[in-house]
Amino acid sequence: MSADAGVTAALQLVELHKRFGATPIIRGVDLQVHKGERHAVIGPNGAGKSTLFNLISGRFASTSGQIRLNGEDITGLPPYAINRRGLARSFQVTNIFARMSVFENVRCGVLWSLGYRYAFWRRVARARDATERTESILEQINLANRRNAPAGVLSYAEQRALEIGITIAGGADVILLDEPTAGMSRSETEQAVALIRRVSEGKTLLIVEHDMSVVFDLADRISVLVYGQVIATGTPPAIRANAEVQKAYLGSAVEEADHA
Repeated sequence: MSADAGVTAALQLVELHKRFGATPIIRGVDLQVHKGERHAVIGPNGAGKSTLFNLISGRFASTSGQIRLNGEDITGLPPYAINRRGLARSFQVTNIFARMSVFENVRCGVLWSLGYRYAFWRRVARARDATERTESILEQINLANRRNAPAGVLSYAEQRALEIGITIAGGADVILLDEPTAGMSRSETEQAVALIRRVSEGKTLLIVEHDMSVVFDLADRISVLVYGQVIATGTPPAIRANAEVQKAYLGSAVEEADHA
């Protein structure tokens, strides 16, 4: 199922370019992420993966090309406008409110999505729908028992889980996760993968990840980015067998994934 077959892609990049001064970083990326799929972007350090995420989420302006979200052109929109259209992302570096409780961190994202705006006369605690949705997300990310703890005292893995909770709090249909298992032990990684499966059920997921065991276990399709260009897109078995991908990037990474 693809946009080419008459089905609108959840996310589509068309001839996307990004230069910093005279230096090209993203060089004509064409990419389609199908609705409801888990799509991974892999590639060596410096390939442009984080830059690509920053372009999609509106943190960087593209030099040329087009970005479409559910068929709508979002090229050049600011991050908040893109988020309101149904796209949310996490970051490589954990991005939480350390002094606020776990519950308050998630509720911040929930309140806006439910239409609550700042009003000094309104008591947030009375927003029952926001409280119920926040509690549901805490259950999803296995942090219900830590709801009152300051986010800054959580373990690293718990903080990453909390950030995923904040990312999905707004109810976005398209989720971007930037290296969600970086720095985790094997057991923590397995728990993170299970969490990602749960929260992305029925949604569209685009993930950047260096752990090949995670990529091949989680992704429906994989795109390989090398020097700012997508050199291959396909199912995990097709990517494993692709000679160009093996030469440009995978090599021993596939063997490590096979023996993980």
